[in-house]
Amino acid sequence: MELILLFFIFTLAGFLGFELIAKVPSQLHTPLMSGSNAISGITIVGAIIAAGADDGSWITTVLGTAAVTLAMINVIGGYFVTDRMLGMFKKKTPAKKEGSS
Repeated sequence: MELILLFFIFTLAGFLGFELIAKVPSQLHTPLMSGSNAISGITIVGAIIAAGADDGSWITTVLGTAAVTLAMINVIGGYFVTDRMLGMFKKKTPAKKEGSS
């Protein structure tokens, strides 16, 4: 019964997340994603706790390590997206022509 309840919550969260993201205007997708990726650093803390759990099960260590890896990829990707987004707003300097003094 508990597994069915957890699956129901997971499915409901998936549908809710899809509906929320579908309603976001395209101009706000990049700032929203960079902010949510920075917040997902909290996921790394939970993944480290899961990876370091000493319950005698190797599957916990494997899944925790995979969670740490995927969360780090998500956070680093978020910082790259944010840097690229902020780069669009930097003032471009004109290049000097060669041969002119």
